[in-house]
Amino acid sequence: MALVLGRKPGEKLIVEHLGEKMEIEVIKTEDGMLRLGIEAGQNFKLLRKELYSDSDSN
Repeated sequence: MALVLGRKPGEKLIVEHLGEKMEIEVIKTEDGMLRLGIEAGQNFKLLRKELYSDSDSN
């Protein structure tokens, strides 16, 4: 089961792992689209799901 959250524009979510954090902010929502702003340290690898493959995790 995934965590499902409702967030409004300007609200943020913090993801922390091994002492590093990633901050995700809802920028705006309209017409069924959502825009996110993501700030993360250099050790985070951010990929859209359609570009991700298991071989990328090495």
